[in-house]
Amino acid sequence: MYSFTSIEQYQADLYSGRTTCEQAVRHFLSQIEQHRSLNAFVEVFAEEAINRAIQLDQGERKGKLHGVVIGIKDNLCYKGHQVSAASGILQDFTSLYSATAVERVLIEGAIIIGRQNCDEFGMGSTNENSFYG
Repeated sequence: MYSFTSIEQYQADLYSGRTTCEQAVRHFLSQIEQHRSLNAFVEVFAEEAINRAIQLDQGERKGKLHGVVIGIKDNLCYKGHQVSAASGILQDFTSLYSATAVERVLIEGAIIIGRQNCDEFGMGSTNENSFYG
């Protein structure tokens, strides 16, 4: 995978055909797997991210974040996905709605690749209190 220095450059390369959203997602999935020991991701939405990337590659430009691959912290609700705020209390809770921030990045064309680890309930700075380690 080539490297880029800005979202603008990445999107210019997308629109010129030098890369695709699907290639970007597959690159980041391999990086997540390669660095699994960092415990940065609680859950990876591999199939969903690849499908969204393919959809974006085949469609019109969606918005300012078209094709940008992001992870969301585990304390942001994403409809139909688990959210635990890195706490065992909410371990199997599935969100009934998406947070406004999540809705907005999706509207702008971002690709959510997974849930990222955080301090329990997002209330700390060390990441040592996460239910997930």
